[in-house]
Amino acid sequence: MRPQVLIIGCGFGGLEAARALSGSGAADIDVTVVDKTNHHLFQPLLYQVATAGLSAPSIAAPIRHLFRRQRNVTTLMGEVVAIDARARTATLKDGGLLRWDHLIVAAGATHSYFGRDDWAAFAPGLKTLDDAFEIRRRVLLAFEAAEREDDPARRAALLQFVVVGGGPTGVELAGTFAEIARHTLPGEFRRIDPRQARVTLVEGSPRVLQAMPESLSERAREQLAALGVEVRVGARVTGLDAQGLDFVTDSGAERLDSRCIVWAAGVAASPLGRVLAEATGCTLDRAGRVVVEADLSVPGHPDIQVIGDLAAARSHVPGREPRPVPGVSPGAKQMGRCAAANLKRRRRGEPTQPFRYRDYGNLATIGRNSAVVDLGTPAGPVRFSGYPAWLFWLFAHVYFLIGFRNRFMVLLDWAWAYWTYDRSARVVTQRGQPGA
Repeated sequence: MRPQVLIIGCGFGGLEAARALSGSGAADIDVTVVDKTNHHLFQPLLYQVATAGLSAPSIAAPIRHLFRRQRNVTTLMGEVVAIDARARTATLKDGGLLRWDHLIVAAGATHSYFGRDDWAAFAPGLKTLDDAFEIRRRVLLAFEAAEREDDPARRAALLQFVVVGGGPTGVELAGTFAEIARHTLPGEFRRIDPRQARVTLVEGSPRVLQAMPESLSERAREQLAALGVEVRVGARVTGLDAQGLDFVTDSGAERLDSRCIVWAAGVAASPLGRVLAEATGCTLDRAGRVVVEADLSVPGHPDIQVIGDLAAARSHVPGREPRPVPGVSPGAKQMGRCAAANLKRRRRGEPTQPFRYRDYGNLATIGRNSAVVDLGTPAGPVRFSGYPAWLFWLFAHVYFLIGFRNRFMVLLDWAWAYWTYDRSARVVTQRGQPGA
């Protein structure tokens, strides 16, 4: 029988692994890709959907369409809830059973509220299209509610937007919220001035964009301040409710009354990591990621590989100490290709190769004409910010989008927004009141 490869998850890692399992060395392999959704999502631009800059189809592509020409790939929509490493089966939530000879787990990550999952109801995170739609709904309905509110204190709370977490997602969200208030919405309301809205970025560490050099971190903070964003660093959140959040700084305890809070502070591995640990006895790190071997396989189970945000992987460069792989899309893509290559090597009876990560650097956009770029090159790091960095960020993201139509639509939407300040994807449904 033809070898059966099961790939769980079709994010960046799962997609690259499936694509690599075609052509030479894989023509006689059957691949099944199973995902909870029917689409592959370009997560780096998900915040653009949450802030009404792009529509969902611009950054999402149907998985079946992506593999329509790869005849050895079968696509299934379903959620894996159990894995039997001995029987080599995976059980779906609806009771379906999938058999495999080789398993690649690329289930990704989810939000982490650091043990306070009850905060999720008051401060949604941003990982899926549903999350983006919910954030967009809360932001736009907050302005609508403020237009109807007569009480000044309640109106101020409705126009206070808070982003918790100063990583790339938090910085991008905070900067875009400020642009919406100051450039997109003025002139559309009669009882409020949207420019009076306040945007606060709350970060527990001493600076934003911790993964970047301190100089770029400071430059990002300055660009956020220029947009009108209040940046509070060294501020640890201690409480969250429907009326606002509490946090502590070196100066003491403080509270912000807000009806629209977004969580961008923590990431945890998919719950499938615990399922895999129970099935194989593998070790999980503090974030719930699976500690893998150098070739990305699960210890004691060479037929199971874990990639992407679910893997606590290290980069093994000859002559250097192994270094942790950051949880970014280039890392997931490279792990997907490495997993597929090692699978082919095993089938040929050859030894597998350790994973080696190539660091291309970090990008983050703050707002219109503002971004920071930290690139790794053979000649050394290249760092710049401002308008040139924004242009670089823009074309880099368009380049990596999947499909010509997506690239064209994103460029068209961005060009229109640049010249008019309009954000076209502002349709929401009223499923509840802001803060609900």
